[in-house]
Amino acid sequence: MSLRFGYGTNGFANHRLTDALAVIADLGYEGVALTLDHHHLDPYADGLVERVAKTAARLDELGLAVVVETGARYLLDPRRKHAPTLLDDERGLRLDFLRRAVAIGADLGAEAVSYWAGVRPSTVDEATAWGRLVSGCAEMADAAERAGVVLGFEPEPGMLVQTIADWFRLRADLGAPGSFGMTLDIGHCRCLEPDPVPECVARVAPHLVNVQIDDMRRGVHEHLEFGDGEIDFPPVLRALADGGYGGLVAVELPRHSHAAPTVAERSLNFLRAAEQTGRRGDDRG
Repeated sequence: MSLRFGYGTNGFANHRLTDALAVIADLGYEGVALTLDHHHLDPYADGLVERVAKTAARLDELGLAVVVETGARYLLDPRRKHAPTLLDDERGLRLDFLRRAVAIGADLGAEAVSYWAGVRPSTVDEATAWGRLVSGCAEMADAAERAGVVLGFEPEPGMLVQTIADWFRLRADLGAPGSFGMTLDIGHCRCLEPDPVPECVARVAPHLVNVQIDDMRRGVHEHLEFGDGEIDFPPVLRALADGGYGGLVAVELPRHSHAAPTVAERSLNFLRAAEQTGRRGDDRG
């Protein structure tokens, strides 16, 4: 089974969304990870219903699958990155945003809507923060089930849920709802997980609904182009295929918008070559 590669629109921040989608499709990607932001399908701007419908039609015309990402940096607060989160006192704004993302995801026919916990505020103790996260995620799971949307919750370095083990704890506390899956960033596995990256993939394969891919170094949360970090990708891609993962594997390079078309082309060429190398390794095995 061939993997389906996509590219994240947060790596096309200097492009109009319509132009970014066209470039991504022309390069040969099969999907897009669409980060809702003030310049890309702003969920708070006027004419949302019409804009979502036009985006859905354009995605269909280009043959692009889509997942919805919610990691915009300053959409909700122009002064505080990623704020407010589900852990903050004023978390209602984050819940509203996530509900909007679920509705947009449903209208786009998205394969998943991805989100994360956030960084625990220094004024909030860990038990309170965890309780807020569980209750917020329970609300989102209910909303997703009603909308027929799958959620991909992402462990993120430095956040309250930052490891695969943290994700399993959260899932258990939620009662393992059917709408609650995992978004896995391959780079994060190298950054902080104790096990080799292919083993991380195999461990979570039954729960994967969304995969982000980038290179990274141990202990450093910096999204790098392929070959600039420490990850050996053929075994990773082979692990995804062996695990039966059929969702998008979307390149996550949010700091490379200055050279987006070139970086996107290099990335797809790298991934295709790595996938072929992984298959040959399987054949030899």
